[in-house]
Amino acid sequence: MAEHYGQQQQTRAPHLQLQPRAQRVVKAATAVTAGGSLLVLSGLTLAGTVIALTIATPLLVIFSPVLVPAVITIFLLGAGFLASGGFGVAALSVLSWIYRYLTGKHPPGADQLESAKTKLASKAREMKDRAEQFSQQPVAGSQTS
Repeated sequence: MAEHYGQQQQTRAPHLQLQPRAQRVVKAATAVTAGGSLLVLSGLTLAGTVIALTIATPLLVIFSPVLVPAVITIFLLGAGFLASGGFGVAALSVLSWIYRYLTGKHPPGADQLESAKTKLASKAREMKDRAEQFSQQPVAGSQTS
């Protein structure tokens, strides 16, 4: 029985040794195939880009006096419309906030506005008092008649 077990183990041993090697070969073949395919695809893309650039360059040179100002004009128009829309949205949101504030709906930030208004009023009152005190003090070196 021990001999039979030894023979069975010997017949399995080559199979166990081949399996990792077979897996490595399959992995390597898959990697080479995938890498080669991607390399060929990359080369074709580069060749297509060079050919397209070669064909398009004379056209760009011929039409550049028209295309460059057209692109600049389109860019400026787009930027203007985008800025105009942004300013319009900002104005509408500010007007909406002011309307809610005036109607007493207490929009976000109303507390900060009230606090700032109170601080500004107190500073203005303080400056007014200082100005009155300063105006009542006699100026040194002036003569009274």
